[in-house]
Amino acid sequence: MQAAVTVTPARIPELLLGLATVRPVFIWGAPGIGKSSLVREFAESLGLECVSLLGTQLAPEDLIGVPQIRDGRSVFCPPEAIARDEPYCLFLDELNAATPDVQKAFYSLILERRIGNYELPAGSIVIGAGNRATDNALARPIASALVNRLAHVHLEASPKDWLVWAGANGIHPWVLDHLIDRPDHLWSKPPKTEEPFSTPRSWHMLSDALHSFGPTLDEPTLKVIAHGTLTPAHAVAFCGYVKIVRSRFGIEAIMKGEARWPNRLEDRDLLYYLAESFRGRLVKELPASKEHASATGRQTAYRAKSLLVQLAEISVEVAQSVIAADEDGNPVLPAWFLVEAARDMPRLVEARR
Repeated sequence: MQAAVTVTPARIPELLLGLATVRPVFIWGAPGIGKSSLVREFAESLGLECVSLLGTQLAPEDLIGVPQIRDGRSVFCPPEAIARDEPYCLFLDELNAATPDVQKAFYSLILERRIGNYELPAGSIVIGAGNRATDNALARPIASALVNRLAHVHLEASPKDWLVWAGANGIHPWVLDHLIDRPDHLWSKPPKTEEPFSTPRSWHMLSDALHSFGPTLDEPTLKVIAHGTLTPAHAVAFCGYVKIVRSRFGIEAIMKGEARWPNRLEDRDLLYYLAESFRGRLVKELPASKEHASATGRQTAYRAKSLLVQLAEISVEVAQSVIAADEDGNPVLPAWFLVEAARDMPRLVEARR
């Protein structure tokens, strides 16, 4: 299922209020971006109990029930989890990961709001959710008959929305402050290999671990839990940020000449983090054209070249990452600055090739 239009978490309550109250809805989205939490919070806002059924753990009989003989006839008795007297929110999580037989068992429940002779109480709502095949997650094709029985909403991760939520829900200050500075680290595309990757859920897991260990958390343990929950590059950046919090280092102090680049081998994660911050500052502060540079802009460029030289003396690789192009090969820093950097630091040019 490809997304023609995506929405952020902040839009979900409004959309569900208009859609889910009249028709079944399916929420598509990558793993860990909060689909289940949003559905539970929406049900709670309506005063409805949220009953979750996990598609990967169901068999057809878990939905249609088992037969009993009554007056010489077989009658299917729906399970207690579904057959309720009061209206509720039926949440079909990982619906598209269910087997085809289980998906078929959902047809009448989704379209007609009934299983056998049992009909959902008036005021009940049905919401499904699942990952996309492109997310490297368990996902089976949904038959067109089922696709056509649902209204589809595609959810995307939103740093702005998540940070608002995090600030009100006790997320650890290190996580909150780091993601305010690096919102692009909130989510990364699921990798094709079996390794941790960053999502709102994994940052929440990291926050819980930080709260659990408390202020006595040592650096080796921090690396274990960061690399055990986040995309490797994000874990390195986060550990570097924490080291800054705990030490005298900071990109502001370095740019002002009040501190130098850390050059100890054990501070390499900190060096990478500071280099990323340095790159971000240059993207923000260097003018696109040298002719239009203010005195402050020219001073920043002069200081930046000096700092790049110092950085290259410690690690050419880290210094090169500051001036590197983006993932599509497009320059990130202004061309005039790159030309001057290439002239003054040929080693960086060789590293870029």
